[in-house]
Amino acid sequence: MPCFICTTCGVQYAETDRPPERCPVCEDERQYVGWDGQQWTTLEVLRARHTNVFRHEGPGLTGIGTEPAFAIGQRALLVRDPAFPLLWDCVTLVDDATVSAIQAAGGLRAIAISHPHYYSAVVEWARAFEVPAYLHAADRDWVMRPDPAIVLWEGETLALAEGITLIRCGGHFPGATVLHWAAGAEGRGALLSGDVLQVGQDRRSVSFMRSYPNYIPLGGGAVRRLADALAPYRFDQIYGAFWSRNVTAEGSDVVRRSVERYLRAIGP
Repeated sequence: MPCFICTTCGVQYAETDRPPERCPVCEDERQYVGWDGQQWTTLEVLRARHTNVFRHEGPGLTGIGTEPAFAIGQRALLVRDPAFPLLWDCVTLVDDATVSAIQAAGGLRAIAISHPHYYSAVVEWARAFEVPAYLHAADRDWVMRPDPAIVLWEGETLALAEGITLIRCGGHFPGATVLHWAAGAEGRGALLSGDVLQVGQDRRSVSFMRSYPNYIPLGGGAVRRLADALAPYRFDQIYGAFWSRNVTAEGSDVVRRSVERYLRAIGP
């Protein structure tokens, strides 16, 4: 039986003989059902119509995106840490060419996902590389394809390896997570944020939302908690969810200034 994929959010569901009646991920207020109604596809169809491309995104970081763009259109990041290479966030398409390219670059030790909108086909990725996929347990209800490869971690931080730490920030989702790579940015530290912190178009700021497509802001308390979660970490660069949406200098100060600006804008 196929594992159907929602064409709007790109999340793959457990095996069924026919498409699910609905996509709870898209029906949630943070997302939306496509304007033409709920539609489904399969990985086999995606492989016939789309390909993945690889691009340099920063020191030790390779972006992986799908062309033509599919679903939300995020790109994943291959973290080429010599001791612990991993995939940050996911795209839905995984095929033989993608697996071969990543294996040639050093393979994977793990996958980590920032939040449910990017769960995509994480089980397919985990099985292809025979590695665990780390998702925060606070978002367990959004796992649409349960599998033993999924590791639901708990708490506020998780050290995957020396200098590679998952940080629960909350906000966008209760378990919304970022990744701190101490060796990133040539030793100055990098933060891989997905859109838990959305890098602004000026690439000198970040912002925070409960829903980006439906323009629902986060409250001040949630933003302060996010800032507190990041305060112990230093990072020079921030890598967002989309091609080239990256802050290339003074990342920790950018977050601090952006939090202050955001709190001024929303008022008391």
